[in-house]
Amino acid sequence: MPSFFLAFVAALLTSTGSRDQVLVARLSERLGRAYGLLTAGWLVAALSAGVMAWAGHAVAQLLPPEGKTMLVAIALVLAAAELAWPNRMVPLMDPTRSLGAIALVLLSRQLGDAGRFLIFAIAAATGAPVLAGIGGALAGGAAVTIGWMAGAELEQALPLQKIRLALAIVVLIFGVFIGLSARGLVA
Repeated sequence: MPSFFLAFVAALLTSTGSRDQVLVARLSERLGRAYGLLTAGWLVAALSAGVMAWAGHAVAQLLPPEGKTMLVAIALVLAAAELAWPNRMVPLMDPTRSLGAIALVLLSRQLGDAGRFLIFAIAAATGAPVLAGIGGALAGGAAVTIGWMAGAELEQALPLQKIRLALAIVVLIFGVFIGLSARGLVA
């Protein structure tokens, strides 16, 4: 059960201001709060979390314990880098109404975001990919729902880049610490 809660909290926190959340917020503002958009967001969140949890577990099975720990550290450093990367999305001029196209774009953004890297790391570290995947899917769906409900207010109400930068620093510290402990440099 810890992997469920850890994946839920980690993915929800790092999804604050994520590219997929901002995209859903902008689409919700431009197209209205369509339930099809929300449903597509939840389905994609479940799919991306499941894929990353499975991948984390599968790769971890191939590695010795020290390698598994280093894999987790690398995933955390990648998550920190994604969080620190500026989110410079162009404004939506004439967004598509195709849920399939929207789902593909959301999936491409989610598979490389910080929340999914953390789901990967938690599944690899705990050996509980199902629980990590479910926790991550619920967090991803909650993040999409927040964006869907907030619309344009999401980017106006919060300093998203500063929040993401602070999260990047915290995740990087954990990643470096875990990496150093895997190498035996920190007890």
